[in-house]
Amino acid sequence: MSSSEEVSWISWFCGLRGNEFFCEVDEDYIQDKFNLTGLSEQVPHYRQAHDMILDLEPDDDLEDNPAQSEVIEQAAEVLYGLIHARYIMTNRGLAQMLEKYQQGDFGHCSRVYCENQPMLPVGLSDIPGESMLKLYCPKCQDVYTPKSSRYHHIDGAYFGTSFPHMLFMVHPEYRPKRSTTQYVPRIFGFKIHPTAFQLQYQAAARGRNQQVSLTQGQPRTTSGSKPGSAILHK
Repeated sequence: MSSSEEVSWISWFCGLRGNEFFCEVDEDYIQDKFNLTGLSEQVPHYRQAHDMILDLEPDDDLEDNPAQSEVIEQAAEVLYGLIHARYIMTNRGLAQMLEKYQQGDFGHCSRVYCENQPMLPVGLSDIPGESMLKLYCPKCQDVYTPKSSRYHHIDGAYFGTSFPHMLFMVHPEYRPKRSTTQYVPRIFGFKIHPTAFQLQYQAAARGRNQQVSLTQGQPRTTSGSKPGSAILHK
């Protein structure tokens, strides 16, 4: 943690490289025990981690034990992440994340037909340790792995599975219309028939069988169609 007394632990943590997706949770929210119900069973060294997040004076024995201090630091990061997942579902948290969304802080969808649509962070599980952070595009309604590896260490549970959808439930005016434009594969300007690849696979299989028959001295059979026929349509 920074040695500057002017920077709170929360501001320091959110300012770390790779933690830009986090918003700063209000200390009043963290001080309310009701908001943290159940977290003491999920996070080791809960009391010390809670005190560290709120910049309370640590125990004397902790200051004299650097190894233990590092353990508490890691516990504080986990605890803050789990608190953060709850906080961003509140009106205040949603407002903070909405501002970041409008600024494009979470990146933009790489899909061509989403036209640089801003994305939102999301988890694929609410259980810590099961899945890393993903990004949700509200235009194509799909999820993506963040482009930068700096975000690959973030646990998806620190944002939760419900956050993007809650944001648009509370602020429907910011929900974009779903993209209806789809990429259409073509060969020389012709659309590829939906069954084309299956037909080509079957033709290749017949060719292999005929080759085996010839090498074994069996009479050759013929099919009534040419390879590649009926795979294209306007």
